[in-house]
Amino acid sequence: MPDHLLIVEQPKQWKPEYPDYRVIGVKEYLSDPNFAAMSGARVINLCPSRRYLSLGYYCSLLAEARGHKVIPSVRTIQDLSRKSIYSLATVDLDRRLQRLFTRSKLPPESDRMELPILFGRCPSEELQAVARELFEIFPAPLLSVEFRLRNGGWRIDSIRTLSLSRLASEQEPLFLDALAHYLSSKWVRAKERKRYRYDLAILHNPSDPLPPSNQQALKRFVRAAAAFKINAELITPTDFGRIAEYDALFIRETTRIDHHTYRFAKRAAKSGMVVIDDPDSILKCTNKVFLAELLAGRRVASPRTIILRPDNLREAEEALNYPMVLKIPDGAFSAGVFKVENRNELEESSKRLFKESDLLLAQEYTYTEFDWRVGILNRKPLYVCKYFMSHSHWQIINHSGNKPIGGHSEALPLDAVPPKILKTALKAANLIGDGLYGVDLKETKRGVLVIEVNDNPSLDAGAEDELLGDALYRSIMAEFYRRLESR
Repeated sequence: MPDHLLIVEQPKQWKPEYPDYRVIGVKEYLSDPNFAAMSGARVINLCPSRRYLSLGYYCSLLAEARGHKVIPSVRTIQDLSRKSIYSLATVDLDRRLQRLFTRSKLPPESDRMELPILFGRCPSEELQAVARELFEIFPAPLLSVEFRLRNGGWRIDSIRTLSLSRLASEQEPLFLDALAHYLSSKWVRAKERKRYRYDLAILHNPSDPLPPSNQQALKRFVRAAAAFKINAELITPTDFGRIAEYDALFIRETTRIDHHTYRFAKRAAKSGMVVIDDPDSILKCTNKVFLAELLAGRRVASPRTIILRPDNLREAEEALNYPMVLKIPDGAFSAGVFKVENRNELEESSKRLFKESDLLLAQEYTYTEFDWRVGILNRKPLYVCKYFMSHSHWQIINHSGNKPIGGHSEALPLDAVPPKILKTALKAANLIGDGLYGVDLKETKRGVLVIEVNDNPSLDAGAEDELLGDALYRSIMAEFYRRLESR
């Protein structure tokens, strides 16, 4: 049988000139036991799905019950059922619409405009980014979005699913092209599926300037997953609408809260998938203000830290002396971290950084030749590395030039690591959860200090796997398998 089924209200709605896909009437899909017995089918529900307990609703409901991977999901149908629900997810998009419509000549003469969105694509090039984001938020094959001009601003007034029978003739080429693109996006073939028990999505971003895993490491993850009967596929940020096709998500892209990585994690977790990094870990780790409070409250030793506001610069100056380090709360890979040598630099740097965040971190400057990194998975040490400072610089990565320059690293066996390093790292990571973390520490005269806990630690071929080799990747895939089996 084919990998995907297209479900329509009536088979005759699929015109003879359309491509020869497997098109099934919704009543046949719901009643034929052969479809109920299919394993791992991909279902595209093209029925109107607005009404609760309609045939379109039951199509998605039974597809999920049968273990089929369906778009739209019942959750998406419910999200689109009432404006009071879906409008909460479009507030930020409404704000961006104002800027978009102001810069362009998009607004029509009237006070309303309707936009069809077909598998994330739309007829307007100017609104394509909006269409894609709406598809990511509400992954449904056919959507109709109405914009209205109210109180001097354009807003999303309504979002509804669009039936195949209501497609205008001029919309059909876009629909068929968008459908073909969607169907060709790494669907798992039947022969492959028989070999695998689970599907794992590995989110990466080829445009990420400092990805947490290089290309060679990503390939090794895919290979290691196969040993556990897990079919691992690399996905990108544009694949948000396909998350429901998988059983687990592994984020190998730099995470932030106001970012698609967090949305991926949230959607996957709500769908009951196994997720690393889970959204709670992202929330706790990516904001250094939260992390500083957490470590201090649980008596985990760290550099002296002041939460900086525009009105307490003198307090930081008196408590920390110079030089001191300023940090943007959500910086990663040594970015957003600045050393200041005197009051003038403190005022200048903080003024600039307060434009990005209402709070900053001021931290005592603690130089060491290298930082310890302890990788922890499910509350157990996985690997340990020394990260040496970039040449003639005070950080592991030097961001001052056109291209980031990092220092070298050295992997160590666990039994060669001072016990205090491992104990402190575990204490810090256990405050976050049972996911995959990288704890950065410094050995100083005051003892071992935790610099930060990373929810998305570096796992690069040629660095963190220097000693463990493929065993590093297998250990992580083994944990995915354990969690999948225990669900």
